[in-house]
Amino acid sequence: MEYKQCLIIRSDLKLTSGKAAVQLAHAAVAAYERSDRITKSRWYNEGQKKVALKVSTLKELYELKSIAEARGLVTALVVDAGLTEVPPGTVTALGIGPEREEELDKVTSDLKLL
Repeated sequence: MEYKQCLIIRSDLKLTSGKAAVQLAHAAVAAYERSDRITKSRWYNEGQKKVALKVSTLKELYELKSIAEARGLVTALVVDAGLTEVPPGTVTALGIGPEREEELDKVTSDLKLL
């Protein structure tokens, strides 16, 4: 069984590549921390597969979060502190999983790669 983690960024914010990378890293760590021990272990032992995806709007990010949670998937929303490129409180990214790849694909398969 393959596990992966999906990391989603808002493309409408036009973040620099470094800022986007950091926001996705925040999403990865936060979602991982919310996952159960067995899932963490399986994902870790399989190589910690991740995929970086994008949405166009804040609304899409929230909709994706709701759909994922309704399916029982772990999510983590990233809210920026506003010290660099965006105002404080800006929602920048979403982490989903780690979880079984087939379950994540049911929620994220229509998204474009970053």
